[in-house]
Amino acid sequence: MKRIVILSGAGLSAESGLGTFRDMDGLWTRYNLEDVATPGGFARDPALVHDFYNARRANMAAARPNAAHEALTRLSKHGDVMLVTQNIDDLLERAGATDVIHMHGELARALCHACGARWDAPPVMSADAPCPVCNAAATRPDVVWFGEMPYHMDRIEAALARADLFVSIGTSGTVYPASGFVDLARMAGAGTLELNLAASGGRFDAVREGAATDVVVEWVAEVLDDA
Repeated sequence: MKRIVILSGAGLSAESGLGTFRDMDGLWTRYNLEDVATPGGFARDPALVHDFYNARRANMAAARPNAAHEALTRLSKHGDVMLVTQNIDDLLERAGATDVIHMHGELARALCHACGARWDAPPVMSADAPCPVCNAAATRPDVVWFGEMPYHMDRIEAALARADLFVSIGTSGTVYPASGFVDLARMAGAGTLELNLAASGGRFDAVREGAATDVVVEWVAEVLDDA
């Protein structure tokens, strides 16, 4: 099987009931992103930020993996496949995937911005909860906010440099640095494929349009049949 790097975005989890930035009536529309998804917003009003992510954590807990998560899990157990996701949910793991690279962090994890400690987040976090390591009231969700560097970039870029195929699933392709992955893959000689509800306009060799539970499941079946 080819060496495959897969990047997934919000479109992968949309059919599980988790909203995207572009949903007209979703959770994101009830908040100003500057207030809940930036370090400055957290410094101004940590209680508001925790309320927002507590709601997202509850939504995640109520959601279930869909057929696209399950298909990617099957594929990841065959050959050299790296699963990279912009999503902060745990639906790929709950579908059975292991070693998922969460470049934007995870809702299920907490971070102390005083000492850098990380631990499993409780269902409800609060601004005055102490860090279990340094005891500072400085805990925040372990998610990457606007203006912060995504996680695991060295590992992702190394995988793209040796990939035979890069696949982008359910992402708008507008947020840097993930928006540049297709170009890194192309420069390394890899084929590129986009699976999305609608084409993002990126520089892909091929695009398949449709819901993730359709196009991802069909593509994975083809790859496994050829393996």
